[in-house]
Amino acid sequence: MRGLGRYYELDVTCQGEADPQTGYFLNIKTIDQAVREHVLPMLIERVNDEAGAAATPMGGLMRRVLEAIDPPLNGTVCQVRLVLTPTLSFGIERDDMDHVVMRQQYEFSAAHRLHVPTLSEEQNQATFGKCNNPAGHGHNYRVEVAVRCPIDAQGQSLDPAELDAVVDREAIEKLDHKHLNVDVPQFATLNPSVENIVKVVWQMLAGKLPGGVTLDEVKVWETGKTVCAYRGE
Repeated sequence: MRGLGRYYELDVTCQGEADPQTGYFLNIKTIDQAVREHVLPMLIERVNDEAGAAATPMGGLMRRVLEAIDPPLNGTVCQVRLVLTPTLSFGIERDDMDHVVMRQQYEFSAAHRLHVPTLSEEQNQATFGKCNNPAGHGHNYRVEVAVRCPIDAQGQSLDPAELDAVVDREAIEKLDHKHLNVDVPQFATLNPSVENIVKVVWQMLAGKLPGGVTLDEVKVWETGKTVCAYRGE
C-alpha cells in the first residue's frame, strides 16, 4: 500500500466455493477495491496518529481491519495479516478476534556438523555428504517466531520489543556464533539438523513468554530455500 509515507503489505485470506461457471470465488478487483475503500483510510489515520504519538493499538487496529473488510467481501474473510516491516507482521483470524498473531524474524550465525554416532563413518558420509565434514561448516540462520497475543480492553497487545527481549535472551544469544554440536548443550547428543534446531528453539522459548502469550509457530531457515516449521507436539 503506497501513499502512506511508508510501505505496508496486507494479506487477505478468504474462504468459500468458486462459481461453477466462471471458476471465480472472488474477483481480485473486488478485494482491491474493498481494501482501498475500507482499510486504507484507517491505515493512513494510524500513520498520521503515529506522528502525534497517539497511534491506534495494533490489537484494536487488526480487529477494525477485519471487521471493515469482511462485509464488502460477503463475509468470506477468515484472516488478515498486516506486514509493517520486512520482518514484523500482525495477523488476526475471524474465529479468534480476542488475539493477534505477531510474527517477528531474527538471525544468528552458527557452525554445526551433521553426524550420528550410531552410524558408521560410511553411513554418515552417504547420508550427510559435505555436511559431515569433521571440522563442521556454517550457516546464517533466519528464525521467525509467531506468538498468539491477547488483546486487552484498550486494544493493546504484546509490544514487539518485549518479544525481541525474550527471543534474544533465551535463544539467539545461546546460538549465535556457536558451534552447535560443541557449545549448545541441547545438541550434545542431538544431531543439529534444521528439523532439530527448530524444535530446540521452540523448547528454549516455551514457557518464557509474558503472561497470556503463547507460542504459535517457529520457523528456521538454514538456507534461502531450506526452511522447517514447528508448532509443538
